[in-house]
Amino acid sequence: MPACCAMRAKASDMHSKDCVKVAVRVRPFNKRERDAGSRSIVSMVSSSITIQDPRDPQSRRSFCFDYAYWSHSGFARDRGGLYVPEEPGGRYADQDSVFQDLGEGILENALQGYNATLLAYGQTGSGKSYSMVGYGPNKGLVPKLCDRLFQAIRENQDTRQCQVFFSMLEIYNEQVVDLLSRGSRNPGGLRVREEQQRGFYVEGLRTVPCDSAPQVEQLMEQGTRTRTTAATHMNANSSRSHMLIILQLKQIFSKESITKQSNINLVDLAGSERQRSSGSEADRLKEGTAINLSLTTLGNVISSLADVAVGKKVVHIPYRDSVLTKLLQSALGGNSRTVMIATLSPADICYEESLSTLRYAERAKRIQNRAVVNESPTERLVKELKAENARLLQRLSRLGQEGRRANDETSESSAGSSQTDPSLLAVFYDYIKLMPMVAEANQMSQELNKGVEFKLEIKNLALSDSKGHDLEKEIAVRVTCMGRKQVWMWSKAKFVNRKFLMEEAYQQHQAEKNGDNKVEGLSTAALPRDKDPFWDPVEPLLLGTAHLWLQSLAFRIPLEEQLEVLGSEGTEEAILQAQLVPCTFTGLPLGEDDILIDPSELLGRRLDFQLVLEQCCGLRWIREARNRGVQIGFRLFDSSQPLYSPAVWHNVNPLLDHRVHFASLHTSQRLLDYLQSSAVVLELWGLQEGCTDLISSLEGVRMTTEGIFIIEEAGPTHTAPVDSAEPSCSVRVLQQDLEELKSVNTSLRKENHSLREQLNAARNGGDSVRGRSVRPSCDAEFARALKVFYHSMTSVRAQLQRLRRHRPSEESDLLGLRLFVDEQSRLLRDFSEQLEQSVSTLKQDVAAIVRRKRERSGIWS
Repeated sequence: MPACCAMRAKASDMHSKDCVKVAVRVRPFNKRERDAGSRSIVSMVSSSITIQDPRDPQSRRSFCFDYAYWSHSGFARDRGGLYVPEEPGGRYADQDSVFQDLGEGILENALQGYNATLLAYGQTGSGKSYSMVGYGPNKGLVPKLCDRLFQAIRENQDTRQCQVFFSMLEIYNEQVVDLLSRGSRNPGGLRVREEQQRGFYVEGLRTVPCDSAPQVEQLMEQGTRTRTTAATHMNANSSRSHMLIILQLKQIFSKESITKQSNINLVDLAGSERQRSSGSEADRLKEGTAINLSLTTLGNVISSLADVAVGKKVVHIPYRDSVLTKLLQSALGGNSRTVMIATLSPADICYEESLSTLRYAERAKRIQNRAVVNESPTERLVKELKAENARLLQRLSRLGQEGRRANDETSESSAGSSQTDPSLLAVFYDYIKLMPMVAEANQMSQELNKGVEFKLEIKNLALSDSKGHDLEKEIAVRVTCMGRKQVWMWSKAKFVNRKFLMEEAYQQHQAEKNGDNKVEGLSTAALPRDKDPFWDPVEPLLLGTAHLWLQSLAFRIPLEEQLEVLGSEGTEEAILQAQLVPCTFTGLPLGEDDILIDPSELLGRRLDFQLVLEQCCGLRWIREARNRGVQIGFRLFDSSQPLYSPAVWHNVNPLLDHRVHFASLHTSQRLLDYLQSSAVVLELWGLQEGCTDLISSLEGVRMTTEGIFIIEEAGPTHTAPVDSAEPSCSVRVLQQDLEELKSVNTSLRKENHSLREQLNAARNGGDSVRGRSVRPSCDAEFARALKVFYHSMTSVRAQLQRLRRHRPSEESDLLGLRLFVDEQSRLLRDFSEQLEQSVSTLKQDVAAIVRRKRERSGIWS
């Protein structure tokens, strides 16, 4: 194999982030440049490229990329017509070298199930088509990739079945042309449509199944012959359109029962050019304008994505501004692993175009995609269930060998390990069973013009209880009326029952359609709603939950949080602003002096606090349809009935302003344990037009005359029944606490006696302690320091909340955004200063306490 001069940049971390990889290739002079006596202004060292301004020798710009290929000089042509390095180990990068670095990576990603994209960018005549397609024996990336793809298919035919489909299109003057179409071109070109799952796609594009590389090459030659080309001063046979080759690879792994499907997008962009230097006139000028417009839009998309990658706030990414960027949405910032090869001329007369290409490529390498393996959720469940199967078999084997002890041991280990929920097994079977039934229901709905869509979901997939434990998973069917934007969640049993009724309605419809009056039943055209199996009375829908942890209440510390409300499958439904406010029995907030160092001080005492629901932000439920509303439901401790906030309607960011006062009249150890290990689960309920609000049921709820909800009323002296064999757990804990308090009391009495003696000696004028004032114990000083710290942290938290809520207006212009950035910087600076000051003060106080304790270590405790 010929030596390759391309030097790889150290970008191992880029692969994990799926950054767009960028390669630059420098071509030889062409005839026009040689005739003009051009000189080279580009130099290359490792993966760094430097370009010199021919008008100013001191002006140089350097760029660094993932790959850099020197194909300008140092090559010879062998007997077979291949261009190879003049000397072994020479710096010339031939077609094989480029493919080993770029093509092999594209192929590997596709075989793993990822979408993969290769973009070629550069000015007219810079060598894009040579790198992508090649000519003669010097095959480019695309034919070499096809050869290796079918070779890999043959090598792995024992483990997988593969299918390859080939499509080829061009974008010319913002119109999409099918290059494999045998008929005449459609006026206006093919239409680009969008679907939620597929994204943008070309409607009616011809897809040809292929089983060999020669067949693909033949199709490429057919498509290339019909591609729009024309002569310019820059290139005698210039590509006047963007060409996109799509290879769809479907792999079926029969042994693992897994299907992976990936798209390989190979894009040869039209040449970027300046009208004067390219010599474009008349029609060529019009074409060039369209080409440059689409490339400019592509550049704007790349710039926006590059800004996002470095943390800048970008309001809009202009994918929809051109046909090209629509079709490349998944390749740039989407679900694809993408490589860009930028080609350029080293000639001094091409300085402006070459510099522009390098800048373009430098922005592209900052883009981060989110590539995932394209396999269905069902197949991911299969993997998890097979892993669970192996664990269960291993567990059964151990049970047979070691008996009950093995079972116990397996259950301390499972607590700390991440295992597949056993309920997933039942969910998997339900999912497989219901998939064809859901498809049939959708088909019947479509033929009956019901406008109802059915979709399988896994209920509680990402939800947990108040302790943070996963909830049991089960299958559900989401039913959506597309016209009225109404949604229902049906259980498996309900869906199966309704489907039988749907089939009856469908058969009645078919009989009416065929003029058969023998089938009894109502006419489907006049079916009332209460008899329509596709419809249900609308009810509130559980959209998601958020967890507000209660630990701060055990210390009587206020808490203010912005909580992410997650849907059943982990989607973000809203942001909820909530507070926990320790207070007096009259509702006044407690001060810093009321903060506790030890929660056990609450035992037997009254604890009052308020749960405050301030605002919901970014409600996806309302954003989808403005005629909807929401409520928040919650329950605490032993409460059997949930409480609900008032309903709010028609607002994506509604103010809730809901406050509920709770009280424990005699705080027990069980309540303290609950506060320190549990959360209140805040449920977000979606209301729809025609459904009633959720009402708080006060049945069995205990309240004071002031309207305070009592969560615990029994006193600490409550004991177990007389006939109980031993005291309850809570009583034993109280007894232990009582013994500890007695011990602490004894210690304090001794310390008090010692302090009294020293005080008396000071009053009597003893020389040894004359002039010395009595100081508090170190524990008291430490408690005071902590209270000061908690007080300062309150203002720090308030500053943090201001930062979270500080957002620019959607109507802000450039000046408004600059003012927002300045204000944001000031808020960040204030927050940092307050936090540093609070921590520094605490450190100083603790250091002073430790120092004083050492100084009086024989006298003071």
